[in-house]
Amino acid sequence: MGLDSTDQSTASGTRMTTPAISVRNVIKRYGTVTALKGASLEIHDNEFFTLLGPSGCGKTTLLRLIAGFEDITEGEIRLFGDEIATLPPNQRPVNTVFQQYALFPHMTVAENVAFGLMCLKRSKTETDARVAAMLDLVKLGDYAARRPSQLSGGQQQRVALARAMAPGPKVLLLDEPLSALDLKLRQAMRVELKQLQQDTGITFVFVTHDQEEALTMSDRIAVMSDGEIQQIGGAHEIYERPVNRFVADFIGETNLLDVTVETVEGSACQCRLPGGALVTASTAGKTTVGHQGHVSIRPERIGIGTTGAGQLEGTIEHQIYLGTDTQHIVRLDDGTQLTARTQNAHEAQVTPNLGERASLVIDPGAIRLLVD
Repeated sequence: MGLDSTDQSTASGTRMTTPAISVRNVIKRYGTVTALKGASLEIHDNEFFTLLGPSGCGKTTLLRLIAGFEDITEGEIRLFGDEIATLPPNQRPVNTVFQQYALFPHMTVAENVAFGLMCLKRSKTETDARVAAMLDLVKLGDYAARRPSQLSGGQQQRVALARAMAPGPKVLLLDEPLSALDLKLRQAMRVELKQLQQDTGITFVFVTHDQEEALTMSDRIAVMSDGEIQQIGGAHEIYERPVNRFVADFIGETNLLDVTVETVEGSACQCRLPGGALVTASTAGKTTVGHQGHVSIRPERIGIGTTGAGQLEGTIEHQIYLGTDTQHIVRLDDGTQLTARTQNAHEAQVTPNLGERASLVIDPGAIRLLVD
């Protein structure tokens, strides 16, 4: 689908005339298996762009096509307007950071960072200055003489980043570089990666299956499934206005309910929920009266209280304490199960206990009618 309502703009609102990367109707086949099915997208210069999706969706394949590690079956990829199909990887203005970092164990940190510059036959003076600048950028200036085995996982990842950025690529490709780190370190590195991208001005193309990583760092996200791009947009748009059931279900947590459309007016419609309640939903595409589809409702957009004051009534079946909030699993009177989340604030509203009756109130604008 490749839907993008950001009008080809970066997060800062600057419209680019020539994309850093332009992917046009790209197909990639491996024998009888089609890994990419006509993917099209544009990535702007100085943008943090993320390819997000489950394993096997085609995101790493697309990254490898941009890098030149795989050949395109059909379509074209352009870097800053130039078609690159015939260019070998070492002649493309890109560099790649891999999941396992691929550092040379027999070299020092400084020698690892200098490797690409030496291959480009840069002078020793230029190389030394560039290595020092890159190590300072990733906060490893005091570690130049160490070997990779003497570093933590997070430090090794920074060395890999410094090595990839040292030659000054126009585009940096990152293939799930945080997946080998523990949770706390991953969270810290997200902030550092985003700051590095802003400081260097290099276009970052980041591949991940982790929705939180994508939402945290990206200017824009391309959600992929089964070799196709489902939606392209900023984090807020992807989360709040998913275009289809896959995007709604894959990004974060949501409730998906069967509904029937009763009235349509512009981009809004009246939908009949299970149990008979009539609610207003925004639409992800064209719809007609009588259409039977699904709505998406995020759990945090559902208020929960005592009976008699809400749109839906049910019974609390499970309550799960999650620290910052509590998850409530509610069985509605018609048998439908809904999930709601409430913040665990000091002065939070009183909510029903396990086994008690509950009334649910859905925030205005929280209901999204999906196109499939």
